[in-house]
Amino acid sequence: MFDALASFITVNIAAFGYAAVVFLMGVESANLPVPSEIVLPYAGFLVAQGQMNFHAAALAGAVGCLWGSLVSYWLGVRFGRPFIEKHGRWFMLGPKELAHGDRLFARYGQTAAFIARLLPVVRTFISLIAGIWRIRLLPFAIMTFIGSWAWSYLLVYVGWKLGQNWEMLRPLWHRFDAIIISLGLAAVLGYVIHHVRPWQRPKR
Repeated sequence: MFDALASFITVNIAAFGYAAVVFLMGVESANLPVPSEIVLPYAGFLVAQGQMNFHAAALAGAVGCLWGSLVSYWLGVRFGRPFIEKHGRWFMLGPKELAHGDRLFARYGQTAAFIARLLPVVRTFISLIAGIWRIRLLPFAIMTFIGSWAWSYLLVYVGWKLGQNWEMLRPLWHRFDAIIISLGLAAVLGYVIHHVRPWQRPKR
């Protein structure tokens, strides 16, 4: 399945160039499983072949991330908060947790948006979270674009330097993704252990 997805990505970038990069990066940022770790290094490979421009490829990646992030942000605003307020108790997210999240994102929201754009896996879902907690849109969009641009430059550069050997990145990125996912699962488990007793405590 992964090989089929990789083939789909590379064929479309080879055929449609920058437009495909904009589209695919937007789809990834809209919470769908299109790995930027294939899209951008392959664009870098095409740069090494003289078929794309280095700076234009990175810009296309950032523009794609921005439009996809705005879609994801809107979904978070439109459906996320009402859903959590209504059903949050099933996920151990009560009024206290929502209020804590409001304070946290009000203080660190833009910084979190920038840092998240530089992390595999996390970067895919940060826009949805930002929408749920209604981080101010304009600063969020600016930090999203800057962080995405930096990420795009990094991966395009790696693909460009590796040239025809760009596919050797796949196992490396998968290991990195696995580490990020493992840390995320550990954080979720810690959250559950920390909150399960208060939720089970009988009310008086």
